[in-house]
Amino acid sequence: MNDELPTVMLRLWLADAIVLFDWLSNTDLNLVPITHPAQKQALADLQSRMEWDIDTDLENVTDEEIAAAQAEVARDMGW
Repeated sequence: MNDELPTVMLRLWLADAIVLFDWLSNTDLNLVPITHPAQKQALADLQSRMEWDIDTDLENVTDEEIAAAQAEVARDMGW
């Protein structure tokens, strides 16, 4: 990804970041339904950026932490 392009800062709750990173890491993006190739690239870029987040170190989250994050995120689902 080109770091000279305009960027956006996105703040997520830690539980959401853990769930999203786990999903991105375990999903074959070739199987995700898309309507434009840029969507798949954007998901890959998001995962890459999350890997570089030294504040949270999402790559070393344990299975127990993932399960706890999933439970926390799912707890407030209203749909």
